[in-house]
Amino acid sequence: MLKKIVVVGPESTGKSTLCKQLAAHFQTRWCPEFARQYLLKHGMNYTYDDLLTIAKGQIDLEEEYIDEVRKSKRPEDRKTTIIDKEILSGLSDFPTSSLLFIDTDMYVMKIWCEFVFGKCHQFILDQIAARKYDLYLLCNIDLPWIKDELREYPDLERRKQLYSIYKNTMVGQSTPWVEICGSYEERTNKAIAAVGNIVV
Repeated sequence: MLKKIVVVGPESTGKSTLCKQLAAHFQTRWCPEFARQYLLKHGMNYTYDDLLTIAKGQIDLEEEYIDEVRKSKRPEDRKTTIIDKEILSGLSDFPTSSLLFIDTDMYVMKIWCEFVFGKCHQFILDQIAARKYDLYLLCNIDLPWIKDELREYPDLERRKQLYSIYKNTMVGQSTPWVEICGSYEERTNKAIAAVGNIVV
């Protein structure tokens, strides 16, 4: 049975890095954030309707990766990323064909819509109700904010505000979730342990 683990949190909290590390460790796929490729192409002057397009693109991309993981049977078919082996030393491997790590989901889109525009597309709300996941990893803001052409909120107070929204969202839903904080090594170890708990 496929288990889907979603990594969420405000911008510049290491979500994509963590997804890559987890996919490498568990020798499986990770689904990137569709918004990044969309905004790189169309620019940051996005509209409310653009966020609906991004949400639909994220769902389509996730479905593609779900199909890939379900079809992938041989180790040589799996995409991996080289990461610091010292971080992972002494940690057990688990069966990998049943895991997919996902950078961003519809909760992220809901928070984005409401934070910027004060409302949310019904499509996003419907997808939140319909789509089921096995674990959320919520990335804390205790990493330094790194400037990026697509990032919008460098000020600490705004980051704290967004993190509070994310945390309240996790508390208010039923899927298990774990807060990921600390140094890069601590975050990786904590995330691996959390995933291990739902695999065994």
